[in-house]
Amino acid sequence: MTAYWCEHAVLPGGVRRSVRVAVARGRITEVLPEAPAQPDDVRLPGVVLPGLANGHSHTFHRALRGRTHDDGGNFWTWRDAMYRVTRKLDPETYHALARAVFAEMLLAGYTAVGEFHYVHHAPGGRRYDDPNVMGRAVVAAAREVGIRLTLLDTCYLAGGLTAGGHLELDTIQQRFSDGSVQAWAERVGALEDDDTTRVGAAVHSVRAVPCDDLAAVGELAVTDGRPLHVHLSEQPGENLACEGFYGCSPTELLSGEGLLGPSTTVVHATHLSDKDVELLAGAGATACFCPTTERDLADGIGPARRLADAGVALTLGSDQHAVIDPFEEVRGVEMHERLETLERGRFAPSSLLAMATVDGYRSLGWDGGLLAPGQLADLVAVRLDSPRTAGVAPDQVLYAATSADVTDTVVHGEHVVRDGAHRSGDVGRMLTDAIAAVRR
Repeated sequence: MTAYWCEHAVLPGGVRRSVRVAVARGRITEVLPEAPAQPDDVRLPGVVLPGLANGHSHTFHRALRGRTHDDGGNFWTWRDAMYRVTRKLDPETYHALARAVFAEMLLAGYTAVGEFHYVHHAPGGRRYDDPNVMGRAVVAAAREVGIRLTLLDTCYLAGGLTAGGHLELDTIQQRFSDGSVQAWAERVGALEDDDTTRVGAAVHSVRAVPCDDLAAVGELAVTDGRPLHVHLSEQPGENLACEGFYGCSPTELLSGEGLLGPSTTVVHATHLSDKDVELLAGAGATACFCPTTERDLADGIGPARRLADAGVALTLGSDQHAVIDPFEEVRGVEMHERLETLERGRFAPSSLLAMATVDGYRSLGWDGGLLAPGQLADLVAVRLDSPRTAGVAPDQVLYAATSADVTDTVVHGEHVVRDGAHRSGDVGRMLTDAIAAVRR
């Protein structure tokens, strides 16, 4: 057994002082507020939060940070640049980049991540000898650096959608596709869960999976008990194409094919009608917002408060990693709402924390995100004495801290970030080398 002594800790009932958190076999066994530190306790300074979940990640997009701002454009021109990066991905470069990006996440305070994985095959769609070698590269990277992973293995069958119908896969997209739902399911079925890995499922979007195939993906995910994620209404163009060809919104299409349910998370959910919100709420679905990406790509501001008021749980992701900072994502939801409504306090601090912790964990298929007995032993310590956090009330640290204020990260009881340093060494060098290899 290991015990972590926390100067302050955010427990389900609020912030408490001098908290001992005992862990064994990756789980919290005991939480004792107002308890003195014992000689062998690992001391965590500042305020300790439950593990923070990154609900939506594309690790290879990290290679684009700071390289797409010289020619304006929009989401679709950015996507062209992103597709070019995929040409250099192979099992070796993908593993190195994922390993570095996951380490960056741990330094920032993320303890769990949902990797929306769709680069499955070699260029041109040629199958590797092991058809899951790219997914296994991501899993190995997560294990090596110590982050909890849900591999959201993605079904991708079409090259896009217009009012005239679905498009053929282009030469780049061919490596994303298994050719059929059955082939996708067979490949995914060969992947296995372990203590820190879950295998989930994803529909890339209604653009990339035709209606006739949607239900089959949903049925397989539900039958296998997998979390199911899908990009939804990130761009108005997706809505227009779906309305033009199918005569309904993307949300209505997913609902009609049975893909919306308590295990479903829709990502972005930026451009929704009132009916769309009602359908998501009625199904018990979750929405994952990615504010830093949605700003960076000029996607728009999603209806966070409207979804929450309808009963839709919200989670957060860093998506394309223009920034890897969970505090920026949390603040983004609140600050976007303030800009839209001209009112402050659109979400209570406890609600914002739940998005980043317990609701994020649930959407990824984990029972974590709370500092309570029986929960997963994932913890994040945030300093209260930096130039950003000095004088901040511990229960409002989300409004002031940045990733630079994270001192310690614990995953599955393992102390993977200590005093601001990852156990693997120089993460900046890891990123520099991995990105250079992809861009060469």
